[in-house]
Formats: sequence, C-alpha cells, structure tokens
Amino acid sequence: MTCDHLVCANCNGRVSEGRCPVCRANRARLRQEQGPLAALTPATLIALLFGLLAVALLARQALAQ
Repeated sequence: MTCDHLVCANCNGRVSEGRCPVCRANRARLRQEQGPLAALTPATLIALLFGLLAVALLARQALAQ
C-alpha cells in the first residue's frame, strides 16, 4: 500500500504530503513496512518477467543444440 491516496483523519490532507505529525508518522511507518520490490511499478515487473522468460528460452535453445 502506498500513502499517495490515503487521507489523514487528523488534518484531512494526504498522508503523502505530511502536513501534521500523524501524517509524518504514518508515512514513515508505511515506508518501513514496504519491501525492496515496492518501488517497482507493475510495468517494470512485467518487463522483468518477459526478460526472464526470454533468457530462459535462449538457454533452453542453447541446451537443445
């Protein structure tokens, strides 16, 4: 989950803007909970998947010859 669309109940602002201490604390907590792949967009993950499939197909062809 990202804090881009979350609204703070304390100040009615976006949590990503960090207007109040509650926003800043929640934003910090969300950033800590995210794993290393959280920064990757879905398009990047799909591109990585296709790249991995291409390498696997090339390796399979090389072994078959």
